[in-house]
Amino acid sequence: MGLSFLSHPVFSAPEAAWPYAADIPASQTLDVGLAGEQPVDIARFLLARGASQSSINSTGNQMAFVDNVTGRRQLWIKNLPDGQAKQLTWGNGISFYAWHPDGQRLIYGADNNGDEREAFFILNADGLKEKVLLPYSDGFRSFGSFSNDGEKFTYASTERNGRDFDIYLHDMKTGENKMIFQAEFGYFPQAWRPGSDEIIVTETRGEDAEDVYMLSAESGELRPLFKPDVAAAFSEFHWTDDGSKLYFVSNLNREMKAIFAYDPASKKTKQVIGSQFDIDDFIVCGQDSMLLWTENRDGIDTLLKKPVGSIETSEIPLPDGDYSISCTKDSTNVLVSINSATSPGEVYLIDAQSRQQTVVYRAEMAGISRKNLVNPVQVSFPARDGVTLHGQLYMPKGQEGQAPVVIDVHGGPTSQAKMGWQPLTQYLVGKGIAVLDINVRGSTGYGKTFTRLDNQERRLDSVRDLVDALTWMKTDKRLDANNAAVMGGSYGGYMVNAVMGKYPDAFKAGASFVGVSDWVRALKSASPALMASDRIEYGDIREQKWQDFYAVNSPINTVNDIKAPMFYEHGANDPRDPVTESDRMVKILRDKNIPVTYLRFPDEGHGVSKLENRIIFYRELAAFLEQHLKTQ
Repeated sequence: MGLSFLSHPVFSAPEAAWPYAADIPASQTLDVGLAGEQPVDIARFLLARGASQSSINSTGNQMAFVDNVTGRRQLWIKNLPDGQAKQLTWGNGISFYAWHPDGQRLIYGADNNGDEREAFFILNADGLKEKVLLPYSDGFRSFGSFSNDGEKFTYASTERNGRDFDIYLHDMKTGENKMIFQAEFGYFPQAWRPGSDEIIVTETRGEDAEDVYMLSAESGELRPLFKPDVAAAFSEFHWTDDGSKLYFVSNLNREMKAIFAYDPASKKTKQVIGSQFDIDDFIVCGQDSMLLWTENRDGIDTLLKKPVGSIETSEIPLPDGDYSISCTKDSTNVLVSINSATSPGEVYLIDAQSRQQTVVYRAEMAGISRKNLVNPVQVSFPARDGVTLHGQLYMPKGQEGQAPVVIDVHGGPTSQAKMGWQPLTQYLVGKGIAVLDINVRGSTGYGKTFTRLDNQERRLDSVRDLVDALTWMKTDKRLDANNAAVMGGSYGGYMVNAVMGKYPDAFKAGASFVGVSDWVRALKSASPALMASDRIEYGDIREQKWQDFYAVNSPINTVNDIKAPMFYEHGANDPRDPVTESDRMVKILRDKNIPVTYLRFPDEGHGVSKLENRIIFYRELAAFLEQHLKTQ
């Protein structure tokens, strides 16, 4: 990173214990075909790139963003509006970054090959001065926020005992770290109240909810602000400049997320903006004069604004996609990143008052013609118990007859399939295979009740939703429900493991990435951040009741019922779902002579981040799906 390669050692897990040497991926040659044509190699889709996680600095003259042009997630910077992009980090890839309040420096984190144990660094925006703030350790860390003067920042860490996220204060001048709150499970610092030592802190209450506190950095006193009887989500905390009001996003006492304001003096809370849709991103701009937010409308975002004190809300028209927004405190200039089905990330600079728009970063499409790309259509259909399920359906262009289909299951489970750049999906539809990016029960974006329909004993209801999707497809003349595969990563990988064993005749093939096979073992050995949320989503695995439940209801118990060919991918450094979760499935299936393709990456964790590994992964996966689905 920056100028300090040697401060970022690279570790690889030993492979001697794994008996199948052919499962350890080897390098491959790169042949991307001809520009402008429908790509015959998925590598060209993977080489298309754009800006992600873009944000504007406090002075409004620079944007930072993440790009993987080097094959790693690196930090870049660009003068606004029309400067040349400059790479700032150079090592093994970053995990997060944030602007310092002075707008001249950035803090970032980096781990070792996906182990999620981050070191923190501070780097000048010119890329010529860098310092280690927190060196690598065995602890997990989560960055909080800077004090308003930028002299201190907060973070959470498990360094004390390896399990609980305590809250720490780091002094930028002295380098001193001080624990200011000793926690149990998951407590995380959020926004620092201006002109005080008070910090908003959230406590994990399941995967989709938090309780909210005010913490004094000086005394360590933790005072509750919101601990509702019905758990609610809280995020996007923004103090006014004088610290007299706290804005936040929550579904407190309602189904969909809205914008609220809290007055610390009166201790009163009121809803400021509500909608029939979830509000996702939210910012306060122009010296507290302008509120801007995104509404999630069936997986496609809309940007809206409202002057403070006005009753009028207006939309800022932009191309369809998944948005992220940032602004400066002093102006109404808004930076909007758009990730869409036809672009891996473009950035707009918008004057929220005049609505004037300037594209400040264009995606590099690697010679792919956008006319060959497909936008999804929104679909909804009933499950057998009447619950409405949702998804985004990508159909091959010019399809004649019924198309084979892949159902893609997102991770989480508290996440959502939204419109975005999906290289594998675009490759498959170009080969005549439809893709349903499904939102089963438990997904976000459709209300608090829907998100909690898969909690604890209802876990297998969401697995059944995948089979009910096939039932719906049989009524749709565009799709061949009898020629379908299912794939997914993380929680989606568990879903694949589960549905292939519990409903062995439903799918022609399954592909599971970094998925759980044994919930008892996975929940007991989960990384600390997951353990903090798992207690409500899955049940507290320390209790015999849940050990008994998952001893029965885990894919490892139905693996012997799997009939169809399987594909597995797992990183040996995965701290969330250990690689042994896939190892056991693979060994059992091979003993049964079920065809299995397995990619066991020695230098990856909970996901495939390095470009050379991504090319291997997606090439093998695409070939597997094409082999087992009949294509015209």
